[in-house]
Amino acid sequence: MMNRPRQERPVRDRLWVKPGEKAAAVPEKPQHDDERLLKLLQSAKRELQGLRLVHLHLSLLQDKNYGDIIEIKRAVQSIADNSAYLQVFTLSNEDVLILYKGIKFSTITEACQKIEKMMLARTKMTKINPYKEHTLYSIMELSLNFVNVIRFIEGLGDDGGGIDGPKTTTKEPISLEELAKIERQIGMFDLSPFMLNQPIVNLDPAAENLHEYFEIYIAVKNLEDRLSPEFDLTANRWLFNYFTSSLDHAVLKSLNHGVDFIRGHKIGLNLNLSTIISSAFVKFDERLTVDLRGNVILEINKADLVENIDTYHEVIEYASTRGYSICIDGITPMWVAHMDLEFMACHYAKLFWTNELAEMSERDLKTFADKIKAQENCRFILGRCSTVTGLLFAQKHGINLVQGRMVDTILRKGMTVANALKTASSLEND
Repeated sequence: MMNRPRQERPVRDRLWVKPGEKAAAVPEKPQHDDERLLKLLQSAKRELQGLRLVHLHLSLLQDKNYGDIIEIKRAVQSIADNSAYLQVFTLSNEDVLILYKGIKFSTITEACQKIEKMMLARTKMTKINPYKEHTLYSIMELSLNFVNVIRFIEGLGDDGGGIDGPKTTTKEPISLEELAKIERQIGMFDLSPFMLNQPIVNLDPAAENLHEYFEIYIAVKNLEDRLSPEFDLTANRWLFNYFTSSLDHAVLKSLNHGVDFIRGHKIGLNLNLSTIISSAFVKFDERLTVDLRGNVILEINKADLVENIDTYHEVIEYASTRGYSICIDGITPMWVAHMDLEFMACHYAKLFWTNELAEMSERDLKTFADKIKAQENCRFILGRCSTVTGLLFAQKHGINLVQGRMVDTILRKGMTVANALKTASSLEND
């Protein structure tokens, strides 16, 4: 048998280590890919269709370990073999970006959750990520976030932090003793500087009112910086839920000083069920005329409803008698498909935009849209719309009310959301 000439193997870009291969020594600090990624994105900006990006916020980890990069590349190895395209980039602020195409959203999410679990078993995050998510990872459509990604990479050289910004130290979770001190302060504290509002906007250009109502909420982190800068109010979920009851009463007390702002505008109040049946709410109610009560929407979190269903029945009877509207806050597609929201006597139901909504099967999406269309007395709101994608999803599936940072941005530019979406739709179809 003739010996075949030995072929030189092409040099491989070692993005991960395959089974049986000897792992290379972990460098003291990995080489940065900022310039390489920037050039790649700029050259590929006309071919972005189908490309997605995973942003791993390793810069937010309290204890850094450059060996994490190797572990991450191992974790994505299995999905990389079945992808149309996948490449990993290490940035100078210690974050990792994964550019990919042709992988199911559920598969990439599972891989990200595995990486997050692996990292957080060793250390913890110093704060929420720059997209206001409590996760170590963010998944996004590159075409819809292209400019922001470019600016992020270009900004790394300015402060070393990109949109993650300067590093912060981890705050201690709030203790019961510290919470008691804050509660005493709240009773004498002017909350008005921390009370913000965000509009729920109607997508229907023929709607009588552009703004359906304004949700009033407390900027908790700003309040935390003022009253308890050394502690994290939200770290202990049980204590934070307990604190929201005190916060509810303080909000009602602030509103009692003047209710004229309700006149001519509908407002939404996020309140616990226990607050609505309390004497504090009765006092607030007594200051309102029948017309003003009709301008108030009581937003009730779905978890509070499930845990206190008997109280919810009391609240809807009281609200019906007094003329208030009800909004169930934070529902999921499962609620849309399987719950009779009209039977639950709510006027609005709010769900939050996530990429998972768009990843539902065609059958589930049809059921979702049909259920929304079938509800005659309950109107749906899609909240947390931070991108145009969420707004387009709402429009396509019959959700006429939207809320979020993208809505705020469009309104600040002097446009209507309906016209902005008309422009976005035409660009998408080009």
